[in-house]
Amino acid sequence: MSPLIVGIALLIQPIVAGAVGWIAYGERLQGADWIGVALVAVALVLVRRAEDTIDTSDLTLDEIRVSLAPGIAANAAFDGWGDAARDMAAEAAGIDRDVARLAFSGGAVDMIDAWFAHIDAAMAQELPPERVATMKIRERIAGLVESRLDALAPDREALRRALTILAMPQNVARAAKLGWRSVDTMWRMAGDTATDYNHYTKRTILLGVYTATITVFLDDDSEGQADTRAFLSRRIDGIMRFEKAKAGFVKRYEHRPSLSRFVGRLRYPVV
Repeated sequence: MSPLIVGIALLIQPIVAGAVGWIAYGERLQGADWIGVALVAVALVLVRRAEDTIDTSDLTLDEIRVSLAPGIAANAAFDGWGDAARDMAAEAAGIDRDVARLAFSGGAVDMIDAWFAHIDAAMAQELPPERVATMKIRERIAGLVESRLDALAPDREALRRALTILAMPQNVARAAKLGWRSVDTMWRMAGDTATDYNHYTKRTILLGVYTATITVFLDDDSEGQADTRAFLSRRIDGIMRFEKAKAGFVKRYEHRPSLSRFVGRLRYPVV
């Protein structure tokens, strides 16, 4: 709360209180009464200000980032991913601007990073493990991507600005890392435990699908993002066909004739 607002409140509240007293009791407040009303008004303002202010002494910088990320994204749609968006979010949350600046010392990319982490957390909250466990694998992937898009929907313009920043040459490596983190989170939530080459192929393919879906999502004016959902459904169908074909190829490879296995059986015949 700004000092100007506090000052105005201090001026107005005693006057309003005095008017109410006059109307209610039909008599004017005397000088001492006005002082008492003013002191009560000051106390109320200070209490309200204390309630609106977050005590950052017990918060880590990571917790501050999580706290500010949604507010920064909301401001970024109008003010961009810069100091103004960060400072307004900090003021609204009752966090000192200098502390907020320290929390996002890396600038815009750090703010975007925190927001994407917040979106991942919102996705996980929307689809808890017990709910995901009841779905088929295709439904899990589609549901997770759609849940993430739903979380992004209120701040699509902020997302558009964020992607513009991440596309800058100096930010490409960080952008790839953030994209990989998101698809890795989705596959892990879907129950994937692969540690072989499948771990990488699944995430690489989903990253391509998700990136393509985002481009449709940003300009989708259809009701309920119907066009985006239809596009995503077609892409996921493609993933499922690829995974099925890959599984068949691996199975055939494992059962093809092998000279080493044949020689091994000659040396150590199966009894």
